[in-house]
Amino acid sequence: MTTERDPLSTNIRALGSTLGRVMTDQSGARALELEEEVRRIAKELRASPSDALAARLAAMIAGLPVGELHGLVKAFTLYFGLVNLAEGVERLRVLSVRDRQRYPAPRTEGIAEAVAALRSHAVAAEDIQAWLDHALIMPVLTAHPTESRRRTSLNKLRRIFDTLIELTMRTAPMLPHEQVAAITQIEREIVGLWQSDDVRIEKPSVLDEVENGLFYFQRVLWDLLPQIDRELEMALAEHYPEHSWRMSPLLRFGSWMGGDRDGNPFVTPEVTVDTVRLMRATMLRHLIESMAGLHTDLSQSRQQVPVSAALLARIEHYSAMFPEAAAAISKHHAREPYRRLVQLIRARLERTLHHTLHHELRWGQDPPPLPQPDVYFRSEELLADLQLMRESLLLGGGALVADGLLRDLISKVAIFRLNTATLDIRQHSGRHLSALAELLAAAGVCADYAGLDEPARIALLSAEISSPRPLCETRLSNYSQETAETVQTFRAVAALLEQIDPQLIENYIISMTTSVSDMLAVLLLCREVGMYEPGQLSLLNVVPLFETGEDLAHAPLLMEACLSMPAYREHLRLRGDVQEIMLGYSDSNKEGGFASANWALYRAQVELDAVAERHGVRLRLFHGRGGAVGRGGGPAGEAILSQPPGTLNGQIKMTDQGEMISDRYLDPRTAHRHLEQVVNAVLRAGFPETLKLPDPSWTAAMEQIAATARAAYRGLIYDNPEFLTYFREATPVTEISRLRIGSRPASRRNSARIEDLRAIPWVFSWMQSRHTIPGWFGLGSALADFVGNELQIADFRLQIEAAADAHNLQSAICNLQLLRTMYRQWPFFTTLLDNAQMIMAKADMGIARQYAGLVDDQELAGRVFAQIEAEFARTRRMICAVAQVDEILGAAPVLQRAIHQRNPYVDPLSYIQLELLQRLRGEVEPDEQERIETAVLMSINGIAAGLKNTG
Repeated sequence: MTTERDPLSTNIRALGSTLGRVMTDQSGARALELEEEVRRIAKELRASPSDALAARLAAMIAGLPVGELHGLVKAFTLYFGLVNLAEGVERLRVLSVRDRQRYPAPRTEGIAEAVAALRSHAVAAEDIQAWLDHALIMPVLTAHPTESRRRTSLNKLRRIFDTLIELTMRTAPMLPHEQVAAITQIEREIVGLWQSDDVRIEKPSVLDEVENGLFYFQRVLWDLLPQIDRELEMALAEHYPEHSWRMSPLLRFGSWMGGDRDGNPFVTPEVTVDTVRLMRATMLRHLIESMAGLHTDLSQSRQQVPVSAALLARIEHYSAMFPEAAAAISKHHAREPYRRLVQLIRARLERTLHHTLHHELRWGQDPPPLPQPDVYFRSEELLADLQLMRESLLLGGGALVADGLLRDLISKVAIFRLNTATLDIRQHSGRHLSALAELLAAAGVCADYAGLDEPARIALLSAEISSPRPLCETRLSNYSQETAETVQTFRAVAALLEQIDPQLIENYIISMTTSVSDMLAVLLLCREVGMYEPGQLSLLNVVPLFETGEDLAHAPLLMEACLSMPAYREHLRLRGDVQEIMLGYSDSNKEGGFASANWALYRAQVELDAVAERHGVRLRLFHGRGGAVGRGGGPAGEAILSQPPGTLNGQIKMTDQGEMISDRYLDPRTAHRHLEQVVNAVLRAGFPETLKLPDPSWTAAMEQIAATARAAYRGLIYDNPEFLTYFREATPVTEISRLRIGSRPASRRNSARIEDLRAIPWVFSWMQSRHTIPGWFGLGSALADFVGNELQIADFRLQIEAAADAHNLQSAICNLQLLRTMYRQWPFFTTLLDNAQMIMAKADMGIARQYAGLVDDQELAGRVFAQIEAEFARTRRMICAVAQVDEILGAAPVLQRAIHQRNPYVDPLSYIQLELLQRLRGEVEPDEQERIETAVLMSINGIAAGLKNTG
């Protein structure tokens, strides 16, 4: 299916031809002819834009019945799914070729390259070891609904990807019958995709989302992370052979699925309990299955090798604990102690699984129930058993055996523990405020807590945190439903940590943290249920989430005050003096625009790091990124390296959500590349020797750029009373809110205000309508203003026209040169402009103008669209000026070509979606409305697949 000349084009053509055959077989020759005609006109329109040709395409689509539009959407959507696979295979192929060409030099952006760089910068092994001892990289999978594809479709696409890899990258030539079988397999999967539903019949439940997340662990991550752990150890041993390395897990995963209750009424305490049971049971079943491989591997006999006394004692102990399991061990294995212990460990794991699924949680028992001795309560208990076998194997000369399956299983348990991923709990600060107000009033402590000013709230909360007196009654029936649920959530978490596994949940995240009292409120609720006892224990990290521009600016002062308070500082001491802080990329962008939000996040990190250092606290930043540039998306490695130097501190968390989860973790090879790039970036950013601080003139420039960009953005979005109408009518935001891709509502409350709309449908809508506003708007005005309002850049080669006086001209030239230097030398600014270029390349003002035609008031639409179009042209002109390129993405020709090649295929979907929206918003019969709505939702899937980085 490939040729050496251009494997990507060959694969795309072959997949397209196969899709064409499937279309003809399944829907007749007319379907293929129609698709080819629409595609031909769209390509011609791209090559030679004209109003007449655009009108012809629109009229042609308008004349088609819903059934034929449905077929067209399905065809183009499937095509993009296949193209995305081909591009993924090509990335892996090119990487493989480059690896062979570079050998023996390490892979570019790989783990070994990062370690080699540390050695070249004379970073001492002892410094790296100290860094490793506390380092943590934690991707956190969330259920934020930006994955529009069904898991059924993802599985079929994955199987095509696997077959395409075999066809493209196999070193030995395929025999003819093997190639025929592979191509037949691809066609079989495409037929399955054609015959399957494209959109979900109903929204997934929260537990459906949990199972979807677990799929990636089962499919890829359980086996991949021990491999990455091994690669890091090997790289360290190669470049620092003189040092004996002490390894601990660098990569761990977290999850929000089933724990994120902010604005999601379906995440109840019961659902959270079911979530952790499911996550832990899934991991335990995997470990039980892993015992079979270990049993086969560890056949060492006492007659052949010595065995440690400690291992024999553990066998005797477990034989007494699990007599039935001991009796069931085959007599053939009487001389094989490792196999005997493996069988007994399996028995304990099975008992642990039963306990996980069936133990009845009871909060508030006195005395609290002790962990059963025959279950694994902590992962360290299982690790101790596995390490015991490893040490005994080393004693008997079995180092190579110990470094095989057993080593990987030890690594797996250290990374994933017994629960797959750490579950975070998230709730809005307003829910804690209202709950405490009710509890304090009912207890006679304070009649109007919500009415107190901040100093009074802090004083009251501090006193209550140090008081042993309970606030609320054991029975919660006397409180409002919301308050009862809030308290029950804390009780459920406390019971889980006490009776199932203390490592299940570590973080409580507070959305919209605006005050010290927001953080103390959570600490008080923890004290109320026994998860915090001053001077003794604190079981949860209290994690503020700063989301808006104002909150980010205020965050350092808030944390300074918080860390100065004895009550909170005592909690932090009990948590190892590590303070996690989450930064919200989505709402800060929606509130202040792309450039302003990115700078607010950068500045907040610098100032928060300084606050933490003053108080002797280690800061762990949690980056709440989305897939789209407007929500902090972009290449992960570049994003890490663009963070302020010195703020990483060896620990970083970042969200992975929606389509980014499948893009990154559906295939083990793709996942490996992504994670090694992340590890590479974190290692390189972790040591002062490799860092370069930005020049003060750069940060001063960014202050001015961010302020101007924010004013331009808010001038359009919030200060223009006509904008809301334009947004609601010129984008499919209403239809996206009906897309059944997540359990959570599209808005935080029943409101039409932009402030109340969640960031995902906000970004999704602008991507679908090809405006892509969240990824660039305001940046052009800010750059132009910084260079000088009186001057204009004549073309992309930056011939600056003469100004009114020489002074202004010279100033403009100096400012432009400063921006160019920033772009070349400052990773933050480079990433900012490159991400804007990428998202602008996916925009299309011609298509966007067609969406503006959906607005009832066309004069209003014309006024708003004129502002958008002018800013787009300005931003494009200024980015090209600063980056010194002739056109957007001029320095990234591969990406530029890929986007340009996709556009003629995305355009038909846009025209079809426009027609469907017009029909849906008109007067139609109920049956016809359902068919049109399904087609609209399919078109949303197709455009998302075509553009990528959708949410």
